[in-house]
Amino acid sequence: MIPFDFVVKGPPVSQQTKKRARLQAWKQRVRQAAQIYWPAGDPPSADELTIIVTNFYEDAAPDVDNIVKPIQDALIGVVYNDDSQITDCMTKKRKITGSFKVKGLSRAMADGFVMDADFIHVKVILSTNFEEI
Repeated sequence: MIPFDFVVKGPPVSQQTKKRARLQAWKQRVRQAAQIYWPAGDPPSADELTIIVTNFYEDAAPDVDNIVKPIQDALIGVVYNDDSQITDCMTKKRKITGSFKVKGLSRAMADGFVMDADFIHVKVILSTNFEEI
């Protein structure tokens, strides 16, 4: 069901890592987290989609452009049929020790803030609703 969001305890693994086993383990964690939040029995979306990824971190964070591809790959077959359906992508990083004003706090985002650790928030919306960010 779109819009859809979920969180993954971080830190994320960069697509650029030389440790391929670590990258595969990260993709599996992302996939498992998405499956927890995805409505049981709902098929993946066939629509054109926008993905918004925010990395909430404490000490250090990888470049925002290197974290999104593993996340997109992990969602194939759960949230959408193929990552070619992603028409727009936004990635952000925010220091978790900062102050936040959050409008419309989702259950998933609240789950992330109570983890007391770095986390990734992923939101997927219809591309026609990109203005909703």
